[in-house]
Amino acid sequence: MALIVQRPLGTADVTPADMHKWYTVEQVSRNTARTFGFREIRFPTFENTDLFLRSVGETTDVVQKEMYTVMAKESKFTLRPEGTAGAIRAVMQNGMLNDALPQKVFYLTSCFRHEKPQAGRLREFHQFGAEMLGSASPAADAEMISMAHNLLESLGLKNIELNINSIGCPVCRAKYHAALKEYFSEKKSELCETCHSRLEKNPMRIHSRLSL
Repeated sequence: MALIVQRPLGTADVTPADMHKWYTVEQVSRNTARTFGFREIRFPTFENTDLFLRSVGETTDVVQKEMYTVMAKESKFTLRPEGTAGAIRAVMQNGMLNDALPQKVFYLTSCFRHEKPQAGRLREFHQFGAEMLGSASPAADAEMISMAHNLLESLGLKNIELNINSIGCPVCRAKYHAALKEYFSEKKSELCETCHSRLEKNPMRIHSRLSL
């Protein structure tokens, strides 16, 4: 019998033959997070669009090109493109920052981005994430890295490599912004329309093939 409707492009079915793989990854993720003192949190599949504009950034490809957004009467909602924004919003709105700090939460959730489907990249994908709020100590970063490392090792992954990057402190980052803006302003005619808006708001988001 011919199929009348097929699944949307960029999505995937999980058949009974493969469910054990999902259960394994989910259980290992939960067990590892709980060992480090993280508690599971759940939040809506969609949020007010403004949440992602503020948290992900108006100049990012995610916001400008990839979000699934709908109008419901006079309100605008977006399917979550990532988990962090919803998790942080839920922690704050439910008064969890009034409890003992740091607050440590984790989630297993589906996310949605309208991007070009390819191997390992879908329009509906699943994300394990963890957030720690209320600690400015470098030890908090070390704990997050350690948890991620333990999780990947527990799943049997080998030859794991950690790369740490930085966008600089507020002082040097401002100087770098100014230098980028000056450089790209002289080559504005060579930039795409999207990069024109990023030149004013956040030149670090400019994707350019210009020779630096």
